[in-house]
Amino acid sequence: MQAINHYLLTLDGFLGSAAWFPWVLLGVGLFFTLYLGFPQIRYFGRAWSIVRGKHDHSKMAGDTSHFQALSTALSGTVGTGNIGGVGLAIFLGGPAALFWMWMTAFLGMTTKFVEVTLSHKYREKTDDGTMAGGPMYFMDKALNMKWLAVIFALATIVSSFGTGNMPQVNNIAVSMEATFGIAPVVTGAVLSILLALVILGGISRIAKVTATLVPFMSVLYVIGALAVIIYNLDNLASSFVSVFADAFTGSAATGGFLGATFAYAFNRGVNRGLFSNEAGQGSAPIAHAAARADEPVSEGMVSILEPFIDTIIVCTLTGMVILSSGVWTEKHHNTFQTADVEYVQGHYSDAIDVDKSELFHYLTGQESRVQAYNGVIVIRDGEAVNQDFTLIAARSVAEEVRYTVKGFPFTGNLEIAQGKPLDLDVTIEGRSLLHSAELTTKAFTRGYFGEYGQYVVSIGLLLFAFSTAIAWSYYGDRAVTYLFGSRWILTYRVFYVAGFMIAAVADTTIVWNLAAVSIVLMTLPNLFGILLLSKEMKDTVAGYWSTSPDVEHEGSKGQTPAE
Repeated sequence: MQAINHYLLTLDGFLGSAAWFPWVLLGVGLFFTLYLGFPQIRYFGRAWSIVRGKHDHSKMAGDTSHFQALSTALSGTVGTGNIGGVGLAIFLGGPAALFWMWMTAFLGMTTKFVEVTLSHKYREKTDDGTMAGGPMYFMDKALNMKWLAVIFALATIVSSFGTGNMPQVNNIAVSMEATFGIAPVVTGAVLSILLALVILGGISRIAKVTATLVPFMSVLYVIGALAVIIYNLDNLASSFVSVFADAFTGSAATGGFLGATFAYAFNRGVNRGLFSNEAGQGSAPIAHAAARADEPVSEGMVSILEPFIDTIIVCTLTGMVILSSGVWTEKHHNTFQTADVEYVQGHYSDAIDVDKSELFHYLTGQESRVQAYNGVIVIRDGEAVNQDFTLIAARSVAEEVRYTVKGFPFTGNLEIAQGKPLDLDVTIEGRSLLHSAELTTKAFTRGYFGEYGQYVVSIGLLLFAFSTAIAWSYYGDRAVTYLFGSRWILTYRVFYVAGFMIAAVADTTIVWNLAAVSIVLMTLPNLFGILLLSKEMKDTVAGYWSTSPDVEHEGSKGQTPAE
């Protein structure tokens, strides 16, 4: 597992975590925002009216309504990225990461408008009578780049596991075990059966389920978040200030948090923003391609709402819960995941400024005198005898560390190579920072609901993540349909359910790293494709305003297209 995790981190270093990737993602969004005249602002009101069915006409081709398509796409985006992803972004980049999530969402509203419009325009009816669309179709039919379409479709299949499947059930299983004591294997088994029952019904059943789940889970989560934010209202203003104050400087060390550079906050914020709202990834266009609409631009407008709801609203609520509660800088007792553990030579304390600075440089890849530990740790009755090392757990100095095997205190030698323990049967626990869903869960206990607040996260995470897995199964089977035909859909669904079950008991850090890699493998071909079709996109929007019957009707009332 360590070897797999190392390979994924290396690959991610050239892709999503590379310095160039956030600039490419934001750059494409900024280009279309300026090129199309800020459509995320001008068409925002009309998008809501389209979702309500105000501009629908009879006999429109498609499998779902505008609202069902939006719900399916939202169920694919509102998931662990809003709960665990925000927690991971703040854990890595501090409050500043939230600012760059906002910027990703604002520009992403335009990117999604473009990719959905083009995908809907070039959709087609498959041999089983359902609609199929997505970036692979405009790459093939508009750009005549079959090779690029194949790359995107293959990446979509991989990403359906790395983004929509494995991280979702993994976070559910961790949360259910922490909150209710339910074994991950039980959670995985039950949810795998439910997932199979839903996705075997195709897009019609998927759309109906997500249209029911999305509103309910959103209301539940908002109530739970407000219970924490209002309880910590005195800290809310300073939390907002820290987001903006640190946006261009990085976050200083606070409590157990050892600090983050601007580059790290920027990269993690954009990266987690993409994971949350998927703007530019090319996934949501697959859901919107099934919507009943004769005008591709109208469906593109509906998609503008997704990053707004997903990131500007839901992620902001999560971020303010974490920041205002203060838990992100505090150490809490937990069992350390192997991928989060690193031993370094010598004794360091986060109560000493010099030590904090050296550890900060080490963790952010800068020059530092800190070196990885190599040697043997002698352990007696669960406690280390020699003290010639410092244990870094979850990017913080671990405290009150205990070593156990199957719940009993461990006695013996633990060999450490390049900072990593070699005996994975030894469980290491103690006090450290938290990240991902565990951090968000802890933050929700600091409100009016007290310890019961963790149930809001657990139930919300269950609904969010499960609905995301449902939506992504559809994205994957549309990619399979494009590549191999509809006869292979059932085979794909079987593997999808199996992957869902396996991921429930996998290492969460490895799962998140797989997700980070697979996202980029979809995003880059998609961004390249929509840039090549920028002129066609502008002409398509202009044609919509000049020929759509309901637009002409509005014009007779003296309204402008932007209204």
